[in-house]
Amino acid sequence: MAENNDTSTSTGSGSGSGTEARSGGGGAVSSPTSRRALLLAAGSAGAAAVLSAACAAPAGTRGAAGVPSASPPRPPSPTPSGASRAAAPACVLAVGAGAGPYYLDLDLVRSDITQGRGGVPLRLDLTVVRVPDGCRPLAAAGVEVWHADADGDYSTGKDTFLRGTQITDRTGRCVFHTIVPGWYAGLAPHIHFKVRPDTRTETTSQFFFPEDLLTQVYTRQPYARRTAPAHPNRRDSRYRAAGETMTLALTPDGNGYHAAYTIGIT
Repeated sequence: MAENNDTSTSTGSGSGSGTEARSGGGGAVSSPTSRRALLLAAGSAGAAAVLSAACAAPAGTRGAAGVPSASPPRPPSPTPSGASRAAAPACVLAVGAGAGPYYLDLDLVRSDITQGRGGVPLRLDLTVVRVPDGCRPLAAAGVEVWHADADGDYSTGKDTFLRGTQITDRTGRCVFHTIVPGWYAGLAPHIHFKVRPDTRTETTSQFFFPEDLLTQVYTRQPYARRTAPAHPNRRDSRYRAAGETMTLALTPDGNGYHAAYTIGIT
């Protein structure tokens, strides 16, 4: 069993579709709980459909989805093969994806989601903008992320590592401090994310990583406890279909990496 290749955009309430090849079961999806529901109720209402695009955002957040929008110089975005690099299109659309069985609606409002899990540090800066309004930054939108640890395991049951929610500020930004995820089940390493601009609508997708960077990261501990695949991305049909659009462009940041991505919604 493997994650399906669902490329539809998720709208309305619910966790989205998709399955992942893992042992063990995922947590049940519950309705949004009080803190997030109240925060989201203060945000802008409207239908949500995923559109990650190059937007004229304010200084410091300007950039196309899938390429860095922070100040460090941008290396060219990787092609799906990871072997060569080329500039990303001026405007791209994100590919929607199912949430998979490991989505848990836990209302964990926090920026640091590592919770003691070891790995190469990753700072993930996300900006949510509303495309029809000239890519206006969207405040008070809920953004959730979740992914596997260095051993390829997700938190389930009472565990909550590498899961969290942030509410965008007045500039549409939020920041997560996490690690580069490990690999598992023949799938390209990825980070799931879900954007809720209000209490009724949501958009679900996932980020990938440049393959050449992954092969370097996986020589470090704790990833090196396992033998990494020679091509962690190329073996995944989802990456071949959407990798160029949904791959994060990372820049060195201390002993880890930094990535920025602009998510546009309607």
